[in-house]
Amino acid sequence: MQSVFVAGSITIKHLPTNFVERLDSLLAARLGVVVGDANGADKAVQQILSDRGATEVTVYCSGGRPRNNLGHWPIQQIDSDAAPGTKAFFAAKDVAMAEVADVGLMLWDAKSTGTLSNVIELTRRGKKSVVFVNRRSAFTVVRDVQTLKQLTEEMSAGARELAEKKIGLSARIERLDKEQLGFVF
Repeated sequence: MQSVFVAGSITIKHLPTNFVERLDSLLAARLGVVVGDANGADKAVQQILSDRGATEVTVYCSGGRPRNNLGHWPIQQIDSDAAPGTKAFFAAKDVAMAEVADVGLMLWDAKSTGTLSNVIELTRRGKKSVVFVNRRSAFTVVRDVQTLKQLTEEMSAGARELAEKKIGLSARIERLDKEQLGFVF
Protein backbone atom coordinates (compact mmCIF):
# COMPACT_ATOMS: atom_id res chain seq x y z
CA MET A 1 0.00 0.00 0.00
CA GLN A 2 1.27 3.44 -0.84
CA SER A 3 1.74 5.81 2.07
CA VAL A 4 1.78 9.56 2.48
CA PHE A 5 3.93 11.47 4.97
CA VAL A 6 1.63 14.21 6.27
CA ALA A 7 3.21 17.01 8.30
CA GLY A 8 3.19 20.72 8.82
CA SER A 9 4.34 23.70 10.77
CA ILE A 10 3.93 23.53 14.53
CA THR A 11 2.53 27.08 14.47
CA ILE A 12 -0.46 25.96 12.37
CA LYS A 13 -3.24 24.68 14.59
CA HIS A 14 -6.20 24.88 12.21
CA LEU A 15 -6.17 23.15 8.84
CA PRO A 16 -7.31 25.07 5.76
CA THR A 17 -10.32 23.63 3.91
CA ASN A 18 -8.25 22.84 0.79
CA PHE A 19 -5.78 20.85 2.89
CA VAL A 20 -8.58 18.92 4.62
CA GLU A 21 -10.06 18.11 1.21
CA ARG A 22 -6.68 16.68 0.17
CA LEU A 23 -6.63 14.56 3.34
CA ASP A 24 -10.12 13.32 2.49
CA SER A 25 -8.93 12.32 -0.97
CA LEU A 26 -6.08 10.31 0.60
CA LEU A 27 -8.57 8.47 2.76
CA ALA A 28 -10.91 7.85 -0.19
CA ALA A 29 -7.98 6.37 -2.13
CA ARG A 30 -7.21 4.13 0.86
CA LEU A 31 -3.64 5.37 1.12
CA GLY A 32 -1.71 4.81 4.31
CA VAL A 33 -0.77 7.87 6.35
CA VAL A 34 2.36 8.37 8.42
CA VAL A 35 2.17 11.35 10.75
CA GLY A 36 4.22 12.74 13.60
CA ASP A 37 3.19 13.29 17.19
CA ALA A 38 3.87 17.02 17.60
CA ASN A 39 1.41 19.72 18.54
CA GLY A 40 0.35 22.12 15.81
CA ALA A 41 -0.28 20.69 12.35
CA ASP A 42 0.51 17.08 13.34
CA LYS A 43 -2.11 17.16 16.09
CA ALA A 44 -4.64 18.93 13.84
CA VAL A 45 -4.10 16.30 11.12
CA GLN A 46 -4.52 13.54 13.69
CA GLN A 47 -7.79 15.12 14.83
CA ILE A 48 -9.21 15.16 11.29
CA LEU A 49 -8.07 11.58 10.67
CA SER A 50 -9.58 10.45 13.98
CA ASP A 51 -12.86 12.30 13.29
CA ARG A 52 -13.06 10.50 9.93
CA GLY A 53 -12.37 7.08 11.47
CA ALA A 54 -9.12 6.60 9.53
CA THR A 55 -7.51 3.25 10.23
CA GLU A 56 -4.46 3.13 7.95
CA VAL A 57 -2.44 5.55 10.07
CA THR A 58 0.88 5.13 11.85
CA VAL A 59 2.10 7.73 14.36
CA TYR A 60 5.86 8.22 14.48
CA CYS A 61 7.55 9.42 17.63
CA SER A 62 11.07 9.89 18.91
CA GLY A 63 11.61 8.26 22.25
CA GLY A 64 9.36 6.08 24.35
CA ARG A 65 5.82 7.23 23.63
CA PRO A 66 4.04 9.74 21.39
CA ARG A 67 3.09 13.16 22.63
CA ASN A 68 -0.15 12.87 20.65
CA ASN A 69 -1.97 9.83 19.25
CA LEU A 70 -5.58 10.95 19.02
CA GLY A 71 -6.77 7.90 17.07
CA HIS A 72 -4.92 5.33 19.16
CA TRP A 73 -3.19 4.10 16.00
CA PRO A 74 -0.09 1.92 15.88
CA ILE A 75 3.08 3.79 16.73
CA GLN A 76 6.56 3.58 15.33
CA GLN A 77 9.15 4.55 17.92
CA ILE A 78 12.37 5.93 16.46
CA ASP A 79 15.55 5.81 18.48
CA SER A 80 17.78 8.85 18.42
CA ASP A 81 21.25 9.42 19.78
CA ALA A 82 20.45 13.11 20.19
CA ALA A 83 19.58 14.56 23.57
CA PRO A 84 15.85 14.17 24.35
CA GLY A 85 13.82 17.27 23.58
CA THR A 86 16.29 18.71 21.05
CA LYS A 87 15.50 19.48 17.43
CA ALA A 88 17.80 16.62 16.34
CA PHE A 89 15.98 14.22 18.68
CA PHE A 90 12.61 14.95 17.09
CA ALA A 91 14.02 15.18 13.53
CA ALA A 92 14.92 11.47 13.68
CA LYS A 93 11.24 10.51 13.33
CA ASP A 94 10.82 12.88 10.39
CA VAL A 95 13.72 11.31 8.52
CA ALA A 96 12.22 7.87 9.15
CA MET A 97 8.84 8.99 7.77
CA ALA A 98 10.51 10.45 4.66
CA GLU A 99 12.19 7.08 4.17
CA VAL A 100 9.02 4.95 4.38
CA ALA A 101 6.52 7.21 2.63
CA ASP A 102 6.00 7.33 -1.11
CA VAL A 103 5.00 10.99 -1.21
CA GLY A 104 4.63 13.95 1.15
CA LEU A 105 1.70 16.23 1.91
CA MET A 106 2.96 19.25 3.82
CA LEU A 107 1.29 22.31 5.33
CA TRP A 108 3.86 25.10 5.46
CA ASP A 109 3.78 28.60 6.91
CA ALA A 110 6.68 29.70 4.63
CA LYS A 111 9.09 29.78 7.54
CA SER A 112 9.06 26.49 9.47
CA THR A 113 12.46 24.84 9.10
CA GLY A 114 11.07 21.50 10.28
CA THR A 115 8.52 21.30 7.48
CA LEU A 116 11.07 22.55 4.98
CA SER A 117 13.53 19.87 6.16
CA ASN A 118 10.84 17.26 5.54
CA VAL A 119 10.45 18.47 1.95
CA ILE A 120 14.24 18.37 1.52
CA GLU A 121 14.41 14.81 2.89
CA LEU A 122 11.68 13.66 0.52
CA THR A 123 13.34 15.41 -2.44
CA ARG A 124 16.66 13.80 -1.53
CA ARG A 125 14.97 10.42 -1.89
CA GLY A 126 13.43 11.30 -5.26
CA LYS A 127 9.95 11.62 -3.78
CA LYS A 128 7.38 14.28 -4.55
CA SER A 129 5.98 16.67 -1.94
CA VAL A 130 2.68 18.46 -2.32
CA VAL A 131 3.09 21.56 -0.18
CA PHE A 132 0.20 23.80 0.85
CA VAL A 133 1.71 27.24 1.42
CA ASN A 134 -0.57 28.64 4.09
CA ARG A 135 -0.01 32.35 3.52
CA ARG A 136 -0.76 31.96 -0.20
CA SER A 137 -3.54 29.37 0.26
CA ALA A 138 -2.25 27.32 -2.64
CA PHE A 139 -0.47 24.06 -3.31
CA THR A 140 3.01 23.79 -4.81
CA VAL A 141 4.47 20.51 -6.02
CA VAL A 142 8.14 19.90 -5.25
CA ARG A 143 9.68 17.19 -7.45
CA ASP A 144 13.34 18.17 -7.63
CA VAL A 145 15.92 20.72 -6.56
CA GLN A 146 14.63 23.33 -9.01
CA THR A 147 11.08 23.23 -7.62
CA LEU A 148 12.51 23.14 -4.08
CA LYS A 149 14.39 26.36 -4.82
CA GLN A 150 11.16 27.89 -6.12
CA LEU A 151 9.40 26.90 -2.90
CA THR A 152 12.06 28.63 -0.78
CA GLU A 153 11.38 31.86 -2.70
CA GLU A 154 8.13 31.99 -0.69
CA MET A 155 10.19 32.80 2.43
CA SER A 156 10.67 36.30 3.73
CA ALA A 157 14.24 37.54 4.12
CA GLY A 158 14.00 37.05 7.89
CA ALA A 159 12.65 33.50 7.58
CA ARG A 160 15.38 32.63 5.11
CA GLU A 161 18.06 34.04 7.40
CA LEU A 162 16.70 31.96 10.28
CA ALA A 163 16.67 28.84 8.03
CA GLU A 164 20.32 29.46 7.20
CA LYS A 165 21.17 29.57 10.91
CA LYS A 166 18.99 26.63 11.97
CA ILE A 167 19.43 24.14 9.11
CA GLY A 168 22.07 25.58 6.77
CA LEU A 169 19.47 25.90 4.02
CA SER A 170 21.72 27.01 1.12
CA ALA A 171 24.33 24.34 1.89
CA ARG A 172 21.65 21.62 2.09
CA ILE A 173 20.17 22.66 -1.24
CA GLU A 174 23.61 22.84 -2.86
CA ARG A 175 24.50 19.38 -1.53
CA LEU A 176 21.18 18.01 -2.78
CA ASP A 177 21.74 19.60 -6.18
CA LYS A 178 25.15 17.88 -6.45
CA GLU A 179 23.70 14.54 -5.31
CA GLN A 180 20.99 14.71 -7.96
CA LEU A 181 23.58 15.54 -10.61
CA GLY A 182 25.45 12.41 -9.60
CA PHE A 183 28.41 14.00 -7.85
CA VAL A 184 29.51 12.07 -4.82
CA PHE A 185 31.40 13.77 -2.03
